[in-house]
Amino acid sequence: MKIFDSHFHIINPKFQLVENNGYLPPEFTVDNYRKDIKDLKIIGGAIVSGSFQMFDQEYLLEALNILGENYFGVANIPISLSSDKLNLLNKSNICAVRFNLKRGGSESLENLVELSNKLYDTYGWHTELYVDSNDLKELKPILEQIPKFSIDHLGLSKNGLMELYYWTEKGVKIKATGFGRLDFDPISVMKKIHSINPNALMFGTDLPSTRAKVPFTVKDLKLIKDNFSENEQKRIFYENATEWYRKD
Repeated sequence: MKIFDSHFHIINPKFQLVENNGYLPPEFTVDNYRKDIKDLKIIGGAIVSGSFQMFDQEYLLEALNILGENYFGVANIPISLSSDKLNLLNKSNICAVRFNLKRGGSESLENLVELSNKLYDTYGWHTELYVDSNDLKELKPILEQIPKFSIDHLGLSKNGLMELYYWTEKGVKIKATGFGRLDFDPISVMKKIHSINPNALMFGTDLPSTRAKVPFTVKDLKLIKDNFSENEQKRIFYENATEWYRKD
């Protein structure tokens, strides 16, 4: 089964890394990524900026240039970034802004609506949220003002799943990533999400699984293959994500 890897990180120490909550990640270059996925049929993917990369996009531009046109960037972008710089990012296959509401390192919550709408209106970009589903209820008045967004790692927490299902029904994409970060069984939740909206789930390796209690292995793929039909797997492994990241 071919795979579009909707969520992974590239960590190149030749570019500045910023300690976040006492954490600096180990090196994970494009070469490391290619080595880890060599036995998987990955046809493209999305490089997601981490909290430890703050507002640096140079590492992302280099990685996208190496990996090629089937790879897309999700950047931490300050609201003050110039139009010239944004135009360059857009031309370089960056197509989304990330707000890390759990760990910081991105633009502040107070600028989420303004920046998300600006980037959507100007470039058609979407917004990606690293957010604990426990916080979704409180954030609802803000999120209702965002035109197009996704939620990382199945929302992380069991207690907020009803809010996650609410947004699934509204057409929000949900990343089936980071199983080792969750406090619930991913398959039962994925089945519920898929039943609400078969276009919602997007698989990603989450490599190199920074700070995850249990890192990604091929067992995560087997879980999905053992519990979903072939047609369902196509949606989860590549169709939903390729539609999401495609730049018109």
